[in-house]
Amino acid sequence: MAQSNPLRIGTRGSRLALFQAELVRAALSRTGRNCEILAIKTTGDRIQDRPLADAGGKGLFTKELEEALLRNEIDLAVHSMKDVPTALPSGLMIGAILQREDPRDAFVSQKAESLTGLASGARVGTSSVRRTAQVLRERPDLQTGLLRGNVETRLRKLDAGEVDAVILAVAGLKRLALEGRVTKLLDPASWLPALGQGAIGIEIREADAGVRNALAPIDHAQTAHELACERAFQAALDGSCRTPIGGLARVAGARLSFRGEVLSPDGKESVPTSFECALRSSDPRADAERAGREAGLELRPKVLGWLA
Repeated sequence: MAQSNPLRIGTRGSRLALFQAELVRAALSRTGRNCEILAIKTTGDRIQDRPLADAGGKGLFTKELEEALLRNEIDLAVHSMKDVPTALPSGLMIGAILQREDPRDAFVSQKAESLTGLASGARVGTSSVRRTAQVLRERPDLQTGLLRGNVETRLRKLDAGEVDAVILAVAGLKRLALEGRVTKLLDPASWLPALGQGAIGIEIREADAGVRNALAPIDHAQTAHELACERAFQAALDGSCRTPIGGLARVAGARLSFRGEVLSPDGKESVPTSFECALRSSDPRADAERAGREAGLELRPKVLGWLA
């Protein structure tokens, strides 16, 4: 691709998605590449009346963007990595991952300072099976209900009294300058986030060496290694939107640590796992992927009854 041709960035049309695409555009601009942003509405954006798990799962937020890539209508697609299935369509790959934002979840409410402070029977809105299971594990007396829509829509429903509390990703709140709405940050030691949460990934065509080379300077190695571990863990478990799975990998120097868990949908049971390992300088990403896969395969026989 000629240097003068702008790279076409495909993204969902929400304010958060457009902000994330702008982060990619700005990063590429600093390397001297011109870009334009094209908004594409996905099936996941259109479905508001039922859980995504009932409509097909994670791929609902990526399908139309991937089809645009394969039709050569865009050169790269920007995703929240927690929404990206572990198996990509033939001919596509993740070309780069930006530095991760805070991966934690946040409790947001005007009724209480934490889940423990909510009155019995209070309504917690979420569309996530993981968050639902985690809420019920901590407070089985609470009600959990479907809450779809973008971050701003969920906060409006909270303010309107449709629910008493919501659980949201800290990364999204920060990117929208809404971190002031956080009532309590949820510690990953007891509340693991979604796999890939807080990370922005860039999907491209495998055969497009020009775009792949253009992305190389903005690929954040530490985050990429963490995501390689988390996504391999999820793939080994065959995790989907129907399975409550949480996990978080951390890379410090040449060491990788990981904590993960699978929960029963009602939150009454969970099976955790954790490990720490060294990453070889020759291929640290492969080491991280291998370690995550092995952890998932070891856990899989113990949770088969919960996997969708």
